[in-house]
Amino acid sequence: MKIHIRYNSPVILTFAFLCAIVLLIDELTGGVFIRTFFMLTPTFDPRSFLAWMRLFTYVIGHQNWTHLISNFSFILLIGPVLEEKYGSLPLLAMMVVTALATAFLNLILVHTGLYGASGIVFMLILLSSFTNIRQGEIPITFVLIVALYLVREFVNALTPDTISQLAHIAGGLTGGIFGFIFARAKKPVLPDATPAKKE
Repeated sequence: MKIHIRYNSPVILTFAFLCAIVLLIDELTGGVFIRTFFMLTPTFDPRSFLAWMRLFTYVIGHQNWTHLISNFSFILLIGPVLEEKYGSLPLLAMMVVTALATAFLNLILVHTGLYGASGIVFMLILLSSFTNIRQGEIPITFVLIVALYLVREFVNALTPDTISQLAHIAGGLTGGIFGFIFARAKKPVLPDATPAKKE
């Protein structure tokens, strides 16, 4: 039997490879590459093209391989399932909106540097809890995930570290919002009332 390797999740796989390539280039350039192009700075200069670009590209930059592997162990596990369910372009749009929303919240509320795909990770985690949602119902898995996740993030926020809990919370909120939007958009399929013709 012939085995074919399939590029089964173009958005998720391309994102993963891009992040790995950027981190590799960053290590070869002594950390300049990510700081210049893939890190959201604490201040925003609307006259700078780079500042606008980094509102989206900061999710590609990572601190080190441990940071990257930590994020992509979740992204590569959950992402392909969601990409198959929602489609590549809708998932890409959700990732872009999550990145932008998290960037604006960070600039408005926190004023710190930001990089990494943690917001995307938590968007996917919350979105995945809606996989089997039905019209007019809130899955108990969603309630449990939100409760555990928010408690953990607010507790972690009290501990000074280099991790942005705001990015996690913002990503989770956008994932929940997208889940509700797509769940409401799904129409129940009604049985065909037209009697079958006999041949």
